Amino acid sequence: MSLFILLICVLLLVLLISWWKVNAFLAFLLLSITAGLALGMPFTQVVTSVNKGLGDTLGAILVVIVLGAMLGKIIAVSGAARRISMFLQDLFGRRYILWAMTLTGFILGITLYYSVGFMLIIPIVLSVSYYYKLPLIYVGLPILAPLSVMQGLLPPHPAPVILVNQLHADMSLTAVYGLLLSIPISIIAGPGLAKVLMHYKVGSVSAHLVNNEHNGQMPGIFSSLITVLMPVLLMVTASVLSYFTGTHSSMAAFVHVIKEPVLIMLLTLLTATYTLGIRLKKPFTAIMDFYAEAVKDIALILLIIAGAGMLKQVFADSRLNEDVIKLLSGSNLPPLLLAWVVCAFLRLCLGSATVSSLTAAGILYPMFLHSHVNRELLVLAIGSGSLFGSHVNDTGFWLYKEYFNLSVKDTFKTWTLMESLISLLGIGGVLIIDRLV
Repeated sequence: MSLFILLICVLLLVLLISWWKVNAFLAFLLLSITAGLALGMPFTQVVTSVNKGLGDTLGAILVVIVLGAMLGKIIAVSGAARRISMFLQDLFGRRYILWAMTLTGFILGITLYYSVGFMLIIPIVLSVSYYYKLPLIYVGLPILAPLSVMQGLLPPHPAPVILVNQLHADMSLTAVYGLLLSIPISIIAGPGLAKVLMHYKVGSVSAHLVNNEHNGQMPGIFSSLITVLMPVLLMVTASVLSYFTGTHSSMAAFVHVIKEPVLIMLLTLLTATYTLGIRLKKPFTAIMDFYAEAVKDIALILLIIAGAGMLKQVFADSRLNEDVIKLLSGSNLPPLLLAWVVCAFLRLCLGSATVSSLTAAGILYPMFLHSHVNRELLVLAIGSGSLFGSHVNDTGFWLYKEYFNLSVKDTFKTWTLMESLISLLGIGGVLIIDRLV
């Protein structure tokens, strides 16, 4: 009976979000209360679970996500993203422009949230397409692919950060594995796929659309690169150092401190405040206004995260756990592949990568709570599944279609193909790493 309730909850979530366009937070809240009551929990216990799920989920990752949003904002408004793009275009030239675009997407994708990154790189794509007389898709896929990869696989992006917390994985080690996977995936799904699909022609780009010069002084390339790459560099460094220190030495204690995501993001933001703000003569009050705008931009994301945490906690506090464990344990699929399948299915139904990954974690959490599966790879398996099969219920699908002036059919043949390829390569890489570690 409880499994039937679980299926009904998933179906209702799909209907509420995708068909009836209910706000995702409200949908999660309604489902949490409904599921708790249907599973036989007293109303007071349901309310307790809802509050606990909201507090536990946001309490552990709120600071990291907010600091990440602020960092992305200062990188965007300071012109650092534009500076990096211009530098790489000059460095690689027309002959190797695909690699310049891929590296641009890879670097910017480390810290920029997807919605911000997408809108920021579109002028870059239009500019390169116009000046080099190249097809938009040929130029666009190499920069969009790594941007998408980072969103699903690499901290400090919201979904990986939350999954790391919920599944009790190590943030730095997840970043290392995610980085190892991101490089080949970005190359194959970016310039590799672009060369296959370059025959897709779209309307010409008008000169007025590529006027994306940054107003005001831009930061230097060294400051821009160091600031953008700093979070991942610190995570990777801390993870490497942890292998060479004892568990009880003073050095081990130091490494444990610098591995903390909050400290990493805070140090990066303080650095960015100086290098991309104060050093460029930006008023301190203006910088703080940028940070306030960044928090407003991610308010809905935070509510969605809170909603998913509520539903997960209701599932955990009810007897649903036992039935889910029995059902999933009887599957012949390897645990990591099973996690990918569940999340990919939810992605097809719900559209949002963040919502599907958090929902999948809530469903799968009981099974993996006491298992020996690699938690870091589990995060990446779910993250890979959350990128599968983007279609008409995903806002990214429509943004790409309109900006690239494609038909729905051609959007499926290019955008959906790219996202699905990234997802399949992701789970393939996860399974390979699992065999090696």
